[in-house]
Amino acid sequence: MKKISTIITLFFITSFIIKAQDIPFEKSYFKDRKDEFKDAKSALDEANTLYEQGYQAYKVALSLFLKAQNFNPNNAEVNYKVGKCYLYSSYKTKATPYLEKALELNPNVAQDIRYFLGRAYHLEKQWDKAISEYKKYRNTISGINAPERFAEVDKRIEECGYGKKYEEKTDDRVFIDNIGKDINTDGPEYGAIISADESMMIFTSRRPNTTGGQQDPFINEYFEDIYIAYKEKGKWLPAQNIGKPVNTEGHDASVALAPDGQKLIIYIDDKGDGNLYECRLEGATWSKPKKLDNNTINTKEHESSASYAADGKTLYFVSNRQGGLGGRDIWYSRWDDKNQKWGAAINMGATINTKYNEESVVIHPDGKTLYFSSEGHSSSGGYDIFKSELKNGSWQKPENIGYPINTPDDDVFFVISGSGRRGYYSSVKKDTYGEKDVYVITFLGPEKPYLLSNEDNLLASRTAPVTEKIIEKPVESSSKKITILKGAIKEMGSLKPIKAEIELIDVEENTILATFESNSSSGKYLVSLPSGKNYGLAVKAEGYLFHSENFNIPDDHAFKEIEKDILLQKLEVGSKIILKNIFYDYNKATLRPSSMNELDRLYNLLVKNPSLKVELSAHTDSRGGDAYNNKLSEERAQSCVDYLTQKGISKDRLIAKGYGKQQLLISDAQIAKIKSEEEKEEAHQQNRRTEFKILSK
Repeated sequence: MKKISTIITLFFITSFIIKAQDIPFEKSYFKDRKDEFKDAKSALDEANTLYEQGYQAYKVALSLFLKAQNFNPNNAEVNYKVGKCYLYSSYKTKATPYLEKALELNPNVAQDIRYFLGRAYHLEKQWDKAISEYKKYRNTISGINAPERFAEVDKRIEECGYGKKYEEKTDDRVFIDNIGKDINTDGPEYGAIISADESMMIFTSRRPNTTGGQQDPFINEYFEDIYIAYKEKGKWLPAQNIGKPVNTEGHDASVALAPDGQKLIIYIDDKGDGNLYECRLEGATWSKPKKLDNNTINTKEHESSASYAADGKTLYFVSNRQGGLGGRDIWYSRWDDKNQKWGAAINMGATINTKYNEESVVIHPDGKTLYFSSEGHSSSGGYDIFKSELKNGSWQKPENIGYPINTPDDDVFFVISGSGRRGYYSSVKKDTYGEKDVYVITFLGPEKPYLLSNEDNLLASRTAPVTEKIIEKPVESSSKKITILKGAIKEMGSLKPIKAEIELIDVEENTILATFESNSSSGKYLVSLPSGKNYGLAVKAEGYLFHSENFNIPDDHAFKEIEKDILLQKLEVGSKIILKNIFYDYNKATLRPSSMNELDRLYNLLVKNPSLKVELSAHTDSRGGDAYNNKLSEERAQSCVDYLTQKGISKDRLIAKGYGKQQLLISDAQIAKIKSEEEKEEAHQQNRRTEFKILSK
């Protein structure tokens, strides 16, 4: 019996040794599988040649290593290289079993085996295992590069610490969904950018119909092309190649889209010197890409991503040029109206930038919230997405937006909608169609309370009262809300689309904040209005009367989207407009300084059309006596005439007329039917107005 026990023990020991044996890739070990060995060895040799060319060739090498590994699964070096190649692929979590086996077969297979196994555990959020392997690897470091390797592994250990903390606070009030097959394919999709109202998406993809049809031999993928998709009735329509001249036979990648969707920045490699180019939507066609200013935006270094501020006057971008804090930094430049070019680039400083790399900068249309990816700050691994807010003129310490959006892998190409309710980024998940896909993130905010419901439940076995959740809507994740004003500018009567200039005015400061243009083909326009200001909007086009609007948006105003088509009248006798940005002191005819921009537009119109003779009329609401209202309105109209004559317009061309309450836009009977006191006051306000009418030309 003792002899039998000894034999059994020896059998198990021998089995374990055989199981854990590192079998060399030599034909003497596979004498009965000569043909198979020949094919596997050929694949291995080719894979090793590619492997030596660097990580860019790992994708092609991986398929060959897998062929070799399938033939000889007990070779430590092959398992190590398969695992390492997976770590440089889109399928990083497949690396773990190969690296574990390599370590089991031969702990000395490579000096950095424990570093890469630690990285594999790190990516799987096995924090303690990762830290253990990183520390074991740290003990093996020596040589001239030891300080750099110590720093790198210490940072990885620190990232695991952050990751554990973020995972404990994972926000389960965030939904992340694949955007679907109308956008995604079995190839990679990334770099999604959207208009402020989410009606347009532009992204980068590698597909068989790429312009030029070329493939990158290192990664065995098609060249990058830019694609465009539109949303209708809440659904994304199938994406289309944006076509020439935006796409070329080389690599073309999407970078930034202006909030109104009229300007696009793309990245072009330029033979290794990455640069940013701008395209403009001219009618229904994108213009040929034009390189942004040399030495300010573009340099001989690498410029990779950018983002337009809502007013179009500031451009945030990423560059590794000299003068930064290390690696790629975020910079910004302001538009110089006088010289019609971008001003000097300014580094955003140590609050935003680190000694590591920053990427994928996005400024929200509110102008106060900056999103970007960074390898520094409190990253949990690779690039994490961070948010910084502008308060009292200073950018605040960036905040990691946490899990589940961030992961231990690289999280980049994040953009957020104007409403702040949804974000978009690229990722590889279980439901990915192939390579990286575009995903949509929905922010639900704090959990809603449960309501007690005594209604019958369909499950007959449940007799007690049930709790029912309130149906929830997405919430804004951006701290400062905006109002989006959009629509089309058309000719009154014919409804022909008009290319018009749109001025956005700060009424209180009496300054022009930004100037936009409507699309020449569709007349469409979009303007983002951050809360906390009284805005004037002036629309003008050659041969038409200008049109004005006023929007007073309180600081606590929730996100709102206003659709408003603007009809411009031709310069014809009888044409009349309301001057919505003329303001007077209370119960007086004194013009406020905030009225001057509106009157100056009228002055410019009269100068350009010297034969025009016009009437300026003022109107009151129905409250107050007739005599008082007539007198006040007459004096207010005269104040406008006086301003214009003082600027040089002949009195013979101007008539002041006060109508009092004779021409109400909203009658008292209509106002009486309005229930809300606030809405009633708004109706009275519409009746209080100044108008401009062409009498002759």
